[in-house]
Amino acid sequence: MTHPLAGKVAVVTGASAGIGAEVAYGLAKLGATVAVAGRNVERTHNTRVRIEEAGGKAEAFFADFTRLHDVRHLSAKLVDRYPHVDILVNNAGVALGRRVVTHDGFETTFAVNHLAPFLLMHLLRDRLAAAPRARIVTVSSGAHWRGRLDFDDLHRARGYSVWDAYAQSKLANVLFTRALARRLAGSTVTATVCHPGMVATDIWRVGPWVSVVAPLAKLFMLTPWRGADTPIWLASSPDVEGASGGYYERRRLAPTSPSAQDDAAAERLWLESAKMCGVPAH
Repeated sequence: MTHPLAGKVAVVTGASAGIGAEVAYGLAKLGATVAVAGRNVERTHNTRVRIEEAGGKAEAFFADFTRLHDVRHLSAKLVDRYPHVDILVNNAGVALGRRVVTHDGFETTFAVNHLAPFLLMHLLRDRLAAAPRARIVTVSSGAHWRGRLDFDDLHRARGYSVWDAYAQSKLANVLFTRALARRLAGSTVTATVCHPGMVATDIWRVGPWVSVVAPLAKLFMLTPWRGADTPIWLASSPDVEGASGGYYERRRLAPTSPSAQDDAAAERLWLESAKMCGVPAH
């Protein structure tokens, strides 16, 4: 059996369950040493054990992405542990039925789904640049099509809807990758973004009605393993080497919404995000 990712280090966020756990497992099967990052200690530990029992290499790291302090602490541990990071999969995500403000003062969906991966990428930038050919894969959603960025109210203080907040964060993922691709031009780092499909995971924490609807809806959804297929492919396939900025679905380039093609909005979002995270805007 060939191991095309042997010697490579992969960081996967939101790897305690769902798509993230399957991405971590899949990359380990390809030979990567996987840094399994998650909020739930027991489940993150279980992902590591599952990988090791299958003969793979993994280490568990714990971080709550609602707190930027935790993102900084995670990155410090990763920088201390690994001289290079070959793959960063930004998968951690959440959708909340009511507006919740984080310790840092940000709306939680926007903070977890966009600001945390934005900050983590910045803090791991040197380690990604140290890899011969690195990949940054961000898991977005087809929900970005209904997303709208209100730069005067990114944290939804003037009215909250779970669908609008989630769609905005997924649009932010696509615009983040678009702006990042311009900054990576001429480098050895490739950044892509994808829609994994409608996957049966526990991301949706939107109210008691889910317990009634979810079992039926999941019959028509992809399994987490199938949802992990495109992120794993983007992280490992030579077919996308150097193809920064692309949005993929089912291993193919897919169209994005007109809002996701707005370079001015992508740049403004980058600058606003850097300010919120307290990092340079380069």
